[in-house]
Amino acid sequence: MTTFHLTVVTPDGCAFDGQAERVVCRAIDGDLAILAKHGDYCTALGMGEAHIVDAEGSRRRAACMGGMLTVLDGEVRLVATTWEWAEQIDHTRAAAAKKRAEEILARKDLDRSEYEMAQARPKRALVRTSLTERRKNCWSLGTAGCLLTNRAT
Repeated sequence: MTTFHLTVVTPDGCAFDGQAERVVCRAIDGDLAILAKHGDYCTALGMGEAHIVDAEGSRRRAACMGGMLTVLDGEVRLVATTWEWAEQIDHTRAAAAKKRAEEILARKDLDRSEYEMAQARPKRALVRTSLTERRKNCWSLGTAGCLLTNRAT
């Protein structure tokens, strides 16, 4: 399959720099997939699962929390506010963060700005826990199941 150059950067550094067959992520107006030879494009990113299919056909999943994606002259650049590879997310910590976020949101004494900030926490936690659940289910299938799960469809 045809590939393109993809760079994923965060405030912490470069998360990916190489050839890719596809990148899929959530924009503010819905999910999108970028393939080779895509026209020039620019969009703001929302919160959600992202994945990259590299030149060898292997899929890597990540939690992407905001940023920008641009396609210019066949080069794709994704600048993410937060980008966490699924295998780097600690499930216990993510589940605890989700629980804390839900508890904060349930409080009745939040002012408007606190409430607005609190609304984003469960969304971020849900993205992270869903990725770790998917990874955990993959490992329970064994090596063959993981290879099938991580291959592009």
